[in-house]
Amino acid sequence: MGDDGDMLLSPFFKYLGLMFLFASASLVFAWQNIPDGKLHMTFLDIGQGDSIFVVTPENHKILIDGGPKDNVLTELDAVMPYFDNNIDLLILTHPDSDHVDGFAQIIKRYKVHNILITGVENSNPSYHEFLKEISDQNINYIIAKADTDFKFGDVVFDVLYPLEPFEGRKFETPNDSSIVIKIFYKGNRILLTGDIEKKGELELIDAKIDLAAELLKVGHHGSKTSSTLEFLNLVDPDFAVIQSGKDNQFGHPSVQTLNNLMEVGIKKILRNDQLGRIEFVF
Repeated sequence: MGDDGDMLLSPFFKYLGLMFLFASASLVFAWQNIPDGKLHMTFLDIGQGDSIFVVTPENHKILIDGGPKDNVLTELDAVMPYFDNNIDLLILTHPDSDHVDGFAQIIKRYKVHNILITGVENSNPSYHEFLKEISDQNINYIIAKADTDFKFGDVVFDVLYPLEPFEGRKFETPNDSSIVIKIFYKGNRILLTGDIEKKGELELIDAKIDLAAELLKVGHHGSKTSSTLEFLNLVDPDFAVIQSGKDNQFGHPSVQTLNNLMEVGIKKILRNDQLGRIEFVF
């Protein structure tokens, strides 16, 4: 048969080669998805907005806020294994576009198991599209209040704010309805503040909530409307992350906020507009 036999066998061996390459790629993706016993927290580079992706030591995946437009989709493609489309918990801190825009598309593309929202009234079309997708797909949702906790192995998500449910209320300033969460993991404390402003900070202080944390996600992209000295002194963080977009029209972060952060002795201020995607591993 000689050459003719080689010609007949060639496509078969090419097929085997393709199967081997596909299997190898699958093993790589599976290996990337194996829990490594660490907590990963990534402040996604989505422009002027918030989006934080958390992977627990047991590989639970939590996405907090969806940023502006659909930039979050590109970022998730970069940080999630290709064959993994599960998100255990989606958290919307409040319904402003720079936090909610990407969420309707996230629900369409990924299998979302649970959603934490405030349930406030708001006219934002992106928010209504998000709520419609929740309803259409019959996804379990929880209304946030201060005694709401989520436990993923050794990782605890403790909702600090709102102190009482905001469901059905309408806020002139949606930032005032932001969910504030404190994450605990093996002695590490992380405080995520959404866009909470001075009013909400004062409510937390007056309620004598334990705000101390080693890592702080600075409120409202570093705006001067947040991060009072009294609040920052109670948090007393070592590290602060500011989710602001490069050359944003609001001038975030403000000089006043940066000065306040330095005044309370923070060791390191990290900014998405300067560093791009920022990851902490605990």
